[in-house]
Amino acid sequence: MTKDEMVKKNLDLHAEFMRYTFENPEVLEQVPKGATLVILPEDNPELYKENLKIVKTQQARGLPVVVAKMKTPCPIVPHIETFCSEGKVLLAS
Repeated sequence: MTKDEMVKKNLDLHAEFMRYTFENPEVLEQVPKGATLVILPEDNPELYKENLKIVKTQQARGLPVVVAKMKTPCPIVPHIETFCSEGKVLLAS
C-alpha cells in the first residue's frame, strides 16, 4: 500500500469516526485534550500495522493517544438524476 493510499484510507476512517461522534457526542468526553486519535481498522491488517506504529511512537514520547478500532466504512455512492422542465432525464449516474 502506498503512502497516498494509506492517507486516503485514514481520512475515510476519520470521517466515519467524526460522523459517529456527531451522533454520539459523549464519545468525545473520553478523548483527552491534545490527544492523538489513531484508528485501527479491524479489516485491514496492513493499515492496522502501520497505524499501530503511530500509537507506539506517541506512547514512547509520553504523549496522550486514543485508539479506536473499527471496520472500514463502505463508500456511499449516490444515484443522481437531473431532470429538465419537460421531465426528461438529462443526466443519470
